[in-house]
Amino acid sequence: MQAFPTASPRLVRAIVLLIALQAACAVFFALDVIDDLSVYGRLGLGTITLHLWVEAAASLALVVAIVLEVRLVLWLLRRQALMEHDLRLASSAVQEVVLEHFELWRLTGAEQDVAMFMVKGQSIAEIAALRGSTEATVKSHLNAIYRKSGTSGRPDLLALILDSLMGRVPDPAAEAPLRT
Repeated sequence: MQAFPTASPRLVRAIVLLIALQAACAVFFALDVIDDLSVYGRLGLGTITLHLWVEAAASLALVVAIVLEVRLVLWLLRRQALMEHDLRLASSAVQEVVLEHFELWRLTGAEQDVAMFMVKGQSIAEIAALRGSTEATVKSHLNAIYRKSGTSGRPDLLALILDSLMGRVPDPAAEAPLRT
């Protein structure tokens, strides 16, 4: 699943077809205006009718709209490419931070696998199926992960990782329960 799906070929073809249709209409109106002006010139009519002004304005409006649409589509495509690039970089950075935590906590290879599936949102049953192990084994790995990370469960572990992604270093004294 992509966070930013790329434009489908059908959508691109539809946009190109729409712009081509607008260009054809602009050419039709422009040629009609030119033809009308030549007729008025041959007939010696000095005044230009409202109909001719409307055709000329419509022709000009279509040309301006086409130019703006092409610029907008190109800008959107560049923006999408930049966002996809940034997403790849961010994804790589998240992976690095998560792996750094795993190394810091000295997780075994199996615990790292389980922890990565857990971070990705997989349930215990899903993790067990993906690893070809029992749910009891996954629970055992999760308990070791929580113990080694100093967390009490999945939400606490995810909060710890998210805090580090946001540049916050957790303060154990601030998180300790108040004693009365």
